[in-house]
Amino acid sequence: MGLRNIIFHRFSLSLGALLLLCAVLWSWSALQQRESSLAIRPVSANISMPDGFSLWHHLDANGIRFKSITPQDDALVIKFESSDQSAAAKAVLDRTLPHGYIIAQQEDDDSLAPLWLSRLRDAPHRFG
Repeated sequence: MGLRNIIFHRFSLSLGALLLLCAVLWSWSALQQRESSLAIRPVSANISMPDGFSLWHHLDANGIRFKSITPQDDALVIKFESSDQSAAAKAVLDRTLPHGYIIAQQEDDDSLAPLWLSRLRDAPHRFG
């Protein structure tokens, strides 16, 4: 009877550890999928902002899902669940929108990489 209790105890601990590991891996993978967005801006002031309904139509016709389309600071921002969806939407909108619009991918603001890249680009480089 004692051997049976030891085996059952070890099996319970192993199963609990396995479930905990699965929960941690599932949480980590869910956190890795960061939302991404596209910003659409007209090149010049005399070009009007594209209509959100027409953008929705183009994206829906190509099977691309998005979270929202909102105007923000003289741009139209489209939010996606992943950067893959954002890249696919950029390719579709580059083909379907007329010339005169800048379509730029934006990443999350919590990352420090865009800040450092902008500082490196804006700083004058002096060699020698």
